[in-house]
Amino acid sequence: MTTHGGQEPVFCTIVPPHVLDRLARNEDPALSGPARRSLQRDAMERTRRRLTTVVGATAVAPPAGKQAEQPHRTIYDAHHRTDLPGTKVRGEGRQPGKDATVNRAYSGLGATFELYLKAYGRDSIDGSGLPLDATVHYDEKYNNAFWNGEQMVFGDGDGEVFLDFTIPVDVIGHELTHGVTQHTANLAYFGQSGALNESVSDVFGSLIKQYTLGQSASEADWLIGAGLLAPRVTGTALRSMKAPGTAYDDDVLGKDPQPATMDDYVHTGSDNGGVHINSGIPNHAFYLVATALGGHAWEKAGQVWYDALTGGKLKEDADFAAFATLTVQTARERYGAGDVLQAVQKGWEQVGVRTL
Repeated sequence: MTTHGGQEPVFCTIVPPHVLDRLARNEDPALSGPARRSLQRDAMERTRRRLTTVVGATAVAPPAGKQAEQPHRTIYDAHHRTDLPGTKVRGEGRQPGKDATVNRAYSGLGATFELYLKAYGRDSIDGSGLPLDATVHYDEKYNNAFWNGEQMVFGDGDGEVFLDFTIPVDVIGHELTHGVTQHTANLAYFGQSGALNESVSDVFGSLIKQYTLGQSASEADWLIGAGLLAPRVTGTALRSMKAPGTAYDDDVLGKDPQPATMDDYVHTGSDNGGVHINSGIPNHAFYLVATALGGHAWEKAGQVWYDALTGGKLKEDADFAAFATLTVQTARERYGAGDVLQAVQKGWEQVGVRTL
């Protein structure tokens, strides 16, 4: 177990392994082929992430002359290969080009930077102006997007099940938030702490989308990855924070397995102890808190979650109860014994997580 300020060797993807595993067993090679290659690529990148952590990642300093609290984005094109970062195709301040994928990645990095800066006063992912790098057009029909501890990487999807992974801005925000977690609480990527790691990324990914669209909690769809599934798929997104377990129900993908409460908590040895599945429980708790408070979810509800993540009190192996208890404490510290505190307490109670 590393300490705060270290780097847990985590490789985080937006599409859960259980989804790709199911696709990889499909009889149609148009579905199984890309899924198998994506799983193999994920395994290689996961190993690379561990080695980078052991050897030590190369430090990247903010560019000379960079103004404080301004993004520094660089987009690279892998040209359907796997060497990272690839060829630089757009730098900070450059005008949009003809490649919509490049433009979406650039905008998504900016939207994430802006939400963290404007809502929480955080200067980039590490709080100190970390440059934001992303690679697009990664590999052939790669069915995933990931944060590898240093940069974002986006596949184009296979066109059969998944479309371009830069389409949903919440996917970009989700993956970059893994970087925020890496530089703050550094939640261990296993069991309930891993599910919290995933949930925090879903929470702030959704908030980034809501902030970009100017939506209130009641106007938001609370879906993660809406627009990512191809037309042939019976589903709306990868996950639903409003109604976990309802994002898709498809003959190829199967049924969304996420639980909404502890009554249906999934005990499994796969996916690091079900980190992408059981994240539905804290996701739903946040949805309940945000909608109970109303208004813009990134304000009061988001502030409480941000305080809990970044305040230095959240342990790396925290379970749901520990995180819930900390959100109650941060709500009380920031807002007193009023409606925010009551909403936080009730939200966790409704999903069956006890607070101390």
